[in-house]
Amino acid sequence: MKAYYQKRILEFINPAGTSRGVLRHKPCWYFYIYDEEIPSIKGIGEVSVIPGLSIDNLELIEIKLSEVCNLINAGKYDFNKSIQEYPGVSFAIETAFADFKAKGSKILFSSDFTEGKKGILTNGLIWMGNTSEMLVQIRNKIKMGFHCLKMKIGAIGFNDELKILRNIRREFSVAELELRVDANGAFSVEEAKEVINYLAEMDVHSIEQPIMPSQIYEMADSCENTPVPIALDEELIGKHPFENKRKLIEIIHPQYLILKPGLLGGFNESTDYINIAEEFRIGWWITSALESNIGLNAIAQWTASLNTNTYQGLGLGNLYRQNVDCPLTLNGEKLFYDPAKKWSYEFVY
Repeated sequence: MKAYYQKRILEFINPAGTSRGVLRHKPCWYFYIYDEEIPSIKGIGEVSVIPGLSIDNLELIEIKLSEVCNLINAGKYDFNKSIQEYPGVSFAIETAFADFKAKGSKILFSSDFTEGKKGILTNGLIWMGNTSEMLVQIRNKIKMGFHCLKMKIGAIGFNDELKILRNIRREFSVAELELRVDANGAFSVEEAKEVINYLAEMDVHSIEQPIMPSQIYEMADSCENTPVPIALDEELIGKHPFENKRKLIEIIHPQYLILKPGLLGGFNESTDYINIAEEFRIGWWITSALESNIGLNAIAQWTASLNTNTYQGLGLGNLYRQNVDCPLTLNGEKLFYDPAKKWSYEFVY
């Protein structure tokens, strides 16, 4: 078994506004595993990092990738261990190895989803922008058939964001439209309390990460006294081992967990959180994290294998000018895998 990697720069078709700034491009690394006797059959994984959010050290990540390749090439790599300080790399290795075992078919988790029989419910993501831009996005998503929208907040001024939410709720009832918001830790503890009280007036389903991570007891207090369910997101990244994850959730006891396999270190690490959530009767859903279609395909197939009927946060991978053509398609608010569509690997080879 041999391995190598290649770096690619993904360029956004439209700049993506977040509370951390505007993203215009992002790096990714494709990780390949193959057998020297049949080099045409390759397993591919993706290291997808988000500057300011991923804990993978971008300056040293290629050194780590080279180390892993050298160990695999020497037959000394342990695929049962994750690289805790490089969760993005761990995710890529796990998915590349799964694809290699599947003979490069990209069918990592066979199910009704991969056979094209069943779709995955997804929320429509509303990127940050000025008020008119965000309203256009909202109208388009609703026109497409979405019944759950997730709106980024914390960048253009909460008063403007509140007006947008009020306009949406005035037109669409809770029964017609589920509203989720994602703050990405944009608010102080006191600001978050005020924001959440306003959100409660509009029957918002949940708010993701209202305050910055690592304020464990402040977050615990917020979750205990909130009129709007709180979901942990950034708070979960970089927590090891299992006992530390469990202790974190036990102390904070949020209403929901947002699981991003590409940032948490893969499916095994994400499954830890699912088991903990179910122990404490906490809700959860899966979210992609700006992966190209290589990473998104793996996450979507794994999500489908969990047989959950909750709205998931899976994009379509159509954010970028360069991408991998794949069988993933969006029909209304459901993500499908169309077995009749072929993969195109020009961008990754």
